[in-house]
Amino acid sequence: MKIRIAQIKVYPEKGDLEANQQRLMAILQAIAKVKPDVVVTPECFLDGYVVAESYVTRDNLVEYAIDPLTSPYVRSVAAWAASRRTWVIYGCTRLADGGAYNTALVIDREGKLVGLYDKVHWQTHDQKFLPGQRLPVFDSDFGPFGVMICADRRWPETVRTLALGGARVIFNPTYGMYGDLNLAMMRTRAYESEVLIAFTHPGQALITGPGGRVLRDETAADVAFAVTEVDLADVDRARAGASAHLRDRRPDVYRLCDSL
Repeated sequence: MKIRIAQIKVYPEKGDLEANQQRLMAILQAIAKVKPDVVVTPECFLDGYVVAESYVTRDNLVEYAIDPLTSPYVRSVAAWAASRRTWVIYGCTRLADGGAYNTALVIDREGKLVGLYDKVHWQTHDQKFLPGQRLPVFDSDFGPFGVMICADRRWPETVRTLALGGARVIFNPTYGMYGDLNLAMMRTRAYESEVLIAFTHPGQALITGPGGRVLRDETAADVAFAVTEVDLADVDRARAGASAHLRDRRPDVYRLCDSL
């Protein structure tokens, strides 16, 4: 099965939710013309990943957070998703009891908020967030998919867990590091777990495939979004191949033990 993934590739304004939402809606109107199946924003796009700024603390981070169930920003994106029959993976800071999460909202083709993914890995300025506790796999009309956020990709267990859960494609909203090292990492993650990964950063729209190939690598500064058609059957073929990684794992020996 083939799907079209649209990756938004612009730098949002730090802390300016209204300006970022207006820009997002304008880009979505342009994206609509190419009829994507899924749109992915960068990490915390709505607030501009303001958490990284020195003036933001764990206490005042909540000033930039939203409640997805009541936010007019989410309602606008959901209405667009319903009108265009498109999934949206929407990065924001999410208000919660005791603080805020770094969250990707999962909105389906009917404009329903069908899931949340909270960033799991928690270092440096991300310690201002509450840490996520789950690596869920979401159901869709094109099959199961996963979501990870930015630094989650640096731990191979993240991608492997989602792949073992059935995900054939992983959407990866990001704001941090990108470039040569990240390219090598994303090729490796896709290869070792036989999965498609859509790395979506303000400076780069990158998609890597289950054979470790680069399917898209858009870095031009004047490109606001990139649209790529991917074939999920490539994942099925890799997982059924003669050298399939997931099938030929040895979980019976994957444990720490004393040497002889």
